[in-house]
Amino acid sequence: MTARSPLLRLNNGVTMPALGLGVLARETRELTADAVETAIATGYRLIDTAASYLNERQVGEGLVRSRIDRSEMFITTKLWLSEYGYERALRAFDASLRRLGLDYVDLYLIHWPVPMAFDATVASYRAAEKVLADGRARAIGVSNFSPAHLTTLMERADVVPAVNQVELHPGFAQQGLRATHARLNIVTQAWSPLGGTVRRAADPKKARDPLTHPTVVELSAKYGKTPAQAVLRWHIDHGFSAIPKSFRRERIAENFNIFDFALAAADRAAIDALDTGVRSGADPDVVDAMTFPIKIED
Repeated sequence: MTARSPLLRLNNGVTMPALGLGVLARETRELTADAVETAIATGYRLIDTAASYLNERQVGEGLVRSRIDRSEMFITTKLWLSEYGYERALRAFDASLRRLGLDYVDLYLIHWPVPMAFDATVASYRAAEKVLADGRARAIGVSNFSPAHLTTLMERADVVPAVNQVELHPGFAQQGLRATHARLNIVTQAWSPLGGTVRRAADPKKARDPLTHPTVVELSAKYGKTPAQAVLRWHIDHGFSAIPKSFRRERIAENFNIFDFALAAADRAAIDALDTGVRSGADPDVVDAMTFPIKIED
């Protein structure tokens, strides 16, 4: 029998698989459909994409090829910065549905807070509230929002985000943000859950790669698992959602094979202790539409 990811209950009652497949790889988007089909056959039920990944069509193709019932899947996509604003966001949402070939998404996220143009960010979130009310998104949320961004948003919005998807891994554990999430009943979802941003960073001051840290290597040996599996289990044991990216069949399977063990409390705390507070990805306080000049293809 195929293993299943545990489910997390969002603040509006919708349930979401804790573990999913991330598909950010614009340069190899032709691999997306195969990866999605493989992941579904492996047992994944959460697929995370975005308009800016330029592969929503390929995600939809993978869903069709898998022949899985739509109701069994949890599909997330995100609004890109160049489409911010109320009316533009509504049109962008329609375009995402067309590219995915779906009537609805399970989760729709505002991709970055853009503090320098926060009025447009709020207007975009208001559009997300509209598609939620219309039943075309089962839940809505944000990505890369800090506690301050969340506070400012909630002063002007009606719906508390169900999810905040952020950089989070043992080297950058975001404890302050997680406390805000707990207070607001927001699910913490980790992009780069295995520290991929660290391995891509050119700055030697960035946090150390968690997959080669002696603590993680020793714990993986203790449990008879790989370092990646130990780190993903750390996410699950903390109650996070994690969306590791992979387009390789063997790695997709490896990342999913984490439901036959759990970390002891002391071992989870040992990984907690690896937190340096050092961000490796982009800083949400300075990101705007020019940071990543991506043209969305309709």
